[in-house]
Amino acid sequence: MKWLTVLVIAFAIVASVVAALLYAAGGSAAQSASDLKIPTGYRSWFHVNTLVIDKASPLFEALGGMHNIYINSTGQEALKKGGTYPDGSIFLDDLHEVTASDGSYAEGARKAITIMIKDNKQTSTGGWVWQAWAGGDQSKPLVTDAVKQCFECHQPQKDHDYVYSTYIP
Repeated sequence: MKWLTVLVIAFAIVASVVAALLYAAGGSAAQSASDLKIPTGYRSWFHVNTLVIDKASPLFEALGGMHNIYINSTGQEALKKGGTYPDGSIFLDDLHEVTASDGSYAEGARKAITIMIKDNKQTSTGGWVWQAWAGGDQSKPLVTDAVKQCFECHQPQKDHDYVYSTYIP
């Protein structure tokens, strides 16, 4: 059961990251996933956590790899305190292949970058906008239907503003 929670958290983080990138691209609340861009400098944002989804997980096919989750400064206080995230909060998931050798895991090639950006105008998706890019290439967007591809999986976290990530001091 613990792996399922971790997997769900990883997926939520990826969605959050997609939304964050969308917001960062426009400087204000994004209106659609196609407007989103990968934010520059995200590796200097607050590192929420790292999650590895390996072959033992039923989510491996879709989400397998090493997820490095970041949040921008707009959302950092809400992450720490819990509650509702302010518009402009961005979660970013930098997803990489992962290799294991002798009990050690190593980050490999980038598989995708996903963002989740808070935009309360997005009522059909709980106030979030999502996008993901294959290989982190902005010319290869993956999200075509945020409700089905992202929001449906986040609905169980409604009481946490649809976010799976939690603050780990």
